Amino acid sequence: MTTSVTQYTIQAGTGQHIGDREEQQDRVALFTAPNAPGYVMAVLADGMGGMSGGALAASEVIRTAKLAFEQFSPQKGDIEALLTTIVHDADVVIKLTAISSDKKPHSTAVILVITPEKSAFWTHVGDSRLYRFAGQTFAERTIDHSYVEQLVQQGKLQPGEQYTHRLSSVLLNALGNNASKPQVTVRRYDGLKAEDSFLLCSDGLWHYFTEAELATVVAGYSPRQAAEILIHNTRERAAGTSADNCTLAIVKLAAPSPEAQN
Repeated sequence: MTTSVTQYTIQAGTGQHIGDREEQQDRVALFTAPNAPGYVMAVLADGMGGMSGGALAASEVIRTAKLAFEQFSPQKGDIEALLTTIVHDADVVIKLTAISSDKKPHSTAVILVITPEKSAFWTHVGDSRLYRFAGQTFAERTIDHSYVEQLVQQGKLQPGEQYTHRLSSVLLNALGNNASKPQVTVRRYDGLKAEDSFLLCSDGLWHYFTEAELATVVAGYSPRQAAEILIHNTRERAAGTSADNCTLAIVKLAAPSPEAQN
């Protein structure tokens, strides 16, 4: 996907691999908004809940985001409210799906919206991540809604120890949890410029890379090429470890062509 605005050109792509699992339960998509020219959305969901249940939950996240973005207009709404609505609506739909089936569907979610006003907005639920890069420099990432990440924040685990902890898969915030509603926090970054980029990915991918490695690959290649490299390296590094599904979306900002500037 390539979309041009006056300030920059938005280049985006996605990638997936089933890993060593029997089913691909991750979902990812890129959308434009018919009533919001220049706006781009990336959404990724990592489903949980056994065979078919996780895939069903993740698909509902994508469907809910798509429908909401199609109806969005900057003249009638704001991005923070849009992202909050998507999370809550997806949570409700997943819970209703659990009632009407014998599945126990749950999902993570991470959603990014780029605007033509040089702003980026994002939210996440669970341990699917968003990374922001400035050129080849790592700038920030989302903090996982997981038990082990909470231990890191409390100083009870050293950074990095959470990846091998026996409770690393326990989430404190997820879609479809009947015990609670999802916590929604929307982050905003203003002043986007050419060479800024974003990576959305499931835990089946980020587990195998440092932040510096991700920044180098995303900055050095087109979204499609970067996706291929990261998936290839994930498979190599996960060899023999029953690797999870891995899924990603990359959104890069490039200088607009001379034709777009005129």
